[in-house]
Amino acid sequence: MKYRKFPKITLPDRTWPDREIEKAPIWCSVDLRDGNQALIKPMDIAKKVRFFNLLVGMGFKEIEIGFPSASETEYAFCRHLIENEMIPDDVTISILTQAREHLIRKSAEALRGAKRVIVHLYNSTSTLQREVVFGKNEDEIVAMALQGVGWVQHYFSDFSGEVRLEYSPESFTQTELPFAARICNAVVDAWDPKDEEKVIINLPATVEAATPNVYADQIEWMCRHLKRREQIVVSVHAHNDRGTAVAATELALMAGADRVEGTLLGNGERTGNVDIVTLALNMYTQGVDPKLKLEDVDTIVEVVEACNEIKTHPRHPYVGELVYTAFSGSHQDAIKKGMEKQRKGGTWRVPYLPIDPADVGRSYASIIRVNSQSGKGGVAWVLKARYGLEIPKAMAPAVAQAVQEASERKGGVVSEAEIHTLFQERFCNRTGPVALRPERIDLHGARAHVRATVTVSEHRHVMESEGGGVLEAVSHMLNDAGLEFTVVHYSEHALGKGSDAEAIAYIGIAYHGVHFYGAGRASNITYASIRALVSACNIAVSKKRGSGTIFEKAVA
Repeated sequence: MKYRKFPKITLPDRTWPDREIEKAPIWCSVDLRDGNQALIKPMDIAKKVRFFNLLVGMGFKEIEIGFPSASETEYAFCRHLIENEMIPDDVTISILTQAREHLIRKSAEALRGAKRVIVHLYNSTSTLQREVVFGKNEDEIVAMALQGVGWVQHYFSDFSGEVRLEYSPESFTQTELPFAARICNAVVDAWDPKDEEKVIINLPATVEAATPNVYADQIEWMCRHLKRREQIVVSVHAHNDRGTAVAATELALMAGADRVEGTLLGNGERTGNVDIVTLALNMYTQGVDPKLKLEDVDTIVEVVEACNEIKTHPRHPYVGELVYTAFSGSHQDAIKKGMEKQRKGGTWRVPYLPIDPADVGRSYASIIRVNSQSGKGGVAWVLKARYGLEIPKAMAPAVAQAVQEASERKGGVVSEAEIHTLFQERFCNRTGPVALRPERIDLHGARAHVRATVTVSEHRHVMESEGGGVLEAVSHMLNDAGLEFTVVHYSEHALGKGSDAEAIAYIGIAYHGVHFYGAGRASNITYASIRALVSACNIAVSKKRGSGTIFEKAVA
């Protein structure tokens, strides 16, 4: 076999499966370093500044700003932040450096004047790296790390600000655990933190090589074997080679990790880093405050896309263009019912929506979009949410069928405006082949007398009728014209607020054993009801024409 399974971790008494994430970790963005180095076109200083300001605004307290010894741009950006006093007092900047003397010396020069810094030192420790890249044994790799610590202590000895050490055994997940613990413990002892100082031990899945539970086992094993655990912040840094970086990080937090390094929307080498936005919003939907400001994900996406020059997938969790959108009819119906029953301030309980879109700055207008797979619930939702039309439940299938036919003709999504136009044209204020123009309406207590001009397929009649209300009188009149129907549904509501708001009525009729629905809009409810009834009749006779009905005989 060309590939082999990743070996299991011997940890029979593992405890992480029974734990829960109960608080936010320490977040560290590595967008400006790990993310930037993975770009086809790395960010210039202007873009880095824009990204840095976004991270500060979101509430990050630790930000890895780059690799200042790697290029003049990286060095200049570091100096730009410090010299222009752009780093808030409660934010610590971090820089990455290999365990090499000239790189550490250049890093110390780049950071002079900063108030608080994290010097992130790393060297590779895995068997593969030791054998293939370095040609060194375990003792020699430990010596490299300790020499790096010594150089950091030397070149930062007269540093005016606070200096913290972070150490990463790069390719940790493919390093034998006893050796990983040995080198990390040696680094902590060499740095020898005092008082409340803590060393950051970052345990990266540099290349994701196993299932998330294996990473959790590795983290719990390390937490048990780090000798000065109370003086250590255990950090994780997961890459997404197997597509499970989010899950691996969540399980690692359950296994004892204190800190998470990642990027916004998951940019990074190969398949990317763990996505901090997804992680944080996962916590939020479980009732855990992520301690990051995520109320406007569209701004986050805008800045990240502009700086990284990478488009966000429309299905990206929480922030993609389509992630709060349902096309399926059954999904739309469930969402519509859930939204109608959702109480303001209550526990979120809407099917198919794990988070309230409003919590991340999204409107409800895009929750449902209509195509040929959509159903009556989705169409009804669009008409109500966008246009305030509360079409009757029994009317919804007919409207949905008309929209579905339009979608199939178009071959794609039917816009909200197109749905509204279709409703207006097909169901509302229909005037042919049946038309009715009231000439006089007299009310006598509960009785109504109506005189009107009735036109049926160009045959015009002046007719009069009475009934227990205007609608009943008009119904008698149309039946006298030969339509022969009964009213089976009536509902109405105002379109807007105020005395000048239009009214809309919905009427269903039974015509030759089939139910048909129409709508009418007018400045008052009386005329809206008449128009709705006439619309229903027009829809009915249009469907029945050519079948030899009484209607055809009446107008012949």
